[in-house]
Order: sequence, then structure tokens, then C-alpha cells
Amino acid sequence: MIKYLVLVMLLFQTILSSAQVKTAKNINYAGNAEEKNTLNIYYKNDSIKNKPVLIFIHGGSWSSGKKETYWWLGRNFARKGIVTVIINYPLAPNAEYQKMANDCALAVKWVKENISDYSASQEKIFVMGHSAGAHLVELINADPKYFQHAGIKNPIKGMILNDPFGLDIYEYLTEAEKDNYYYDFLRTFTDKPAVWKLASPLDYVNNIKNPHLLFYGSKTYDAIKIQTPRLYEKLKANNIPVEIKEVKGKSHVPMISQMIFGGNNLYKDIVAFIKKTSS
Repeated sequence: MIKYLVLVMLLFQTILSSAQVKTAKNINYAGNAEEKNTLNIYYKNDSIKNKPVLIFIHGGSWSSGKKETYWWLGRNFARKGIVTVIINYPLAPNAEYQKMANDCALAVKWVKENISDYSASQEKIFVMGHSAGAHLVELINADPKYFQHAGIKNPIKGMILNDPFGLDIYEYLTEAEKDNYYYDFLRTFTDKPAVWKLASPLDYVNNIKNPHLLFYGSKTYDAIKIQTPRLYEKLKANNIPVEIKEVKGKSHVPMISQMIFGGNNLYKDIVAFIKKTSS
């Protein structure tokens, strides 16, 4: 009976906190009518101004995924005082990685120009990605041509990479087994090794100036377990503020799906990182 009452109370608290979160849906960030260029915004309905904003870019092997899947991420962060933007972007086979990255940069530009309408500060923009989404966020952060194409300076205050795949996509595609994933990735990166080099964020690490928070699972793909610590070491050597956390017992998909629960420890780490970096 006591357990039942506790569950009812937790459910009531969840419903109450959800009611405080507002959502603005399907806003186009690229000046067209394409669903692939839309975003959703989650923000708490209170009087606090100049909140930090977190832009989330989903994974899915560059060929699947959509913003609606991650509504819980938006609500959970919004409840914690962080305005959250979750975006769509074009996917393979209809787009290659450069188009994806250019559109992600346009989404960040839209946020910088419009997020003050949602009680957030354009000076406190953080970007988070999981898997292929983490590759794209680091690519636009590290290779300056994407924000140059968008017509703005890089406005990202801090980066959160959750189990990032493809930080060195050249290394992966050069050494990986030629399985279904390999041929799927070629739709995004072509079959040209020179293109793979251009698409590898680790090749631009010396351009990175903003603080980073890195997560990877102890049971994730080997490439992630190799390349994420490599990024950490390179940033540390360049005196860039960086933290890295190995999450025990987690494989690739659970690294993001665990965040369905608002009490997950990753939220505590991310909120602390955002507060520290914003101050």
C-alpha cells in the first residue's frame, strides 16, 4: 500500500511539473516549408529570464531519427530551468553530411536570433548530440566553414557529447568491417577517403575553444571507446576545459534512452556543467 501511494505521488508530481512546461512545435529554422528543417522548443512557464538554452541533435546513423522521439528530453531539461530546442535535420540518402551540418548550423543561428522570445539568453547556447548527432555538433563546432556558411560567428558556449560516433569517421571507415552499417554510412560520407577526412571532427580539434562534457558507455562500440578519450586528451593538451565520464554498464542506445527518467545522473552532470560554464 505504501509503495502504491509513493507511485501515485510521483505520478502526480510528474503531471504537475509537466503542466509547467510549454512547447512551441514545428518552427522552421531555414526559411522554407520543409519538415526536415523544423524544431521544437520546451520551456518552463515562469518569470525567470535569461535562462541557458540547450540544443539537442539526435542520432540515428545519419539516416533515421526525428525530434518528436525526444520530447521527454525537452521536458526534463525544461523542468530543470534549461530552455531546450530539439531539431530535425535532413537525412541520408537524401542528404550527405555537409548538408546535414549546414542545416544544423542554421538551426543554431535561428536559436541565437530568436531564443530570447522564450526567456533564454543568446549568450548561453549549449549544444548536445548523441551518436551521429554528436558527430554533427562537433563538426559544426570545430570546422569553421559551417558557421561561416550560416553567416555568423560560432555562438556555442559549451558542448555535451553523449556516446559520440564518427569523431574520426576516416579511421572508422578505413578499418571497419564492411557490413550493412558500413554501406549505410557511405550514403552519408561517399566512398571517397578524402571526404572521410574532411568529415572527421578530430581533424579540426585545434579550432575548438569552448568547454566540453563527454560521456561514453562502458559497453558501447569500440570506436566510441577509442575516439572519445582521444578527443578528451587532445582538448586537455590544448588547455580547453573538458570533463569525461565513462558510464558503467551502458551500451550505445541506452546512453540516451536512460535519460527518459528525469532523475538520471546524466542530468545532474549536464546541469552542473551548464551552470558552471554559464557563470
